[in-house]
Amino acid sequence: MRKAVSLIALLALAACGQKADLTPAAGASLPPAPYGSTVQPSADELLALDPQAAPQRSVELRTRSEEREDDPFDLPPE
Repeated sequence: MRKAVSLIALLALAACGQKADLTPAAGASLPPAPYGSTVQPSADELLALDPQAAPQRSVELRTRSEEREDDPFDLPPE
């Protein structure tokens, strides 16, 4: 019984993925253009993250060990 329920749950979860492009619901439209803009952004442009929302990863390698600075918020438990 448990195996059947878990199998059904896994199949239902696997069916949740959507492969089609996003479009507004029937009878709805995209949000209005930003103030001062003459061009209405597309759905893909609205979903794109700006660099501040997803910054590039810093891959700075340490070449030697360094002392950690004192952390004033590292307090012992009460």
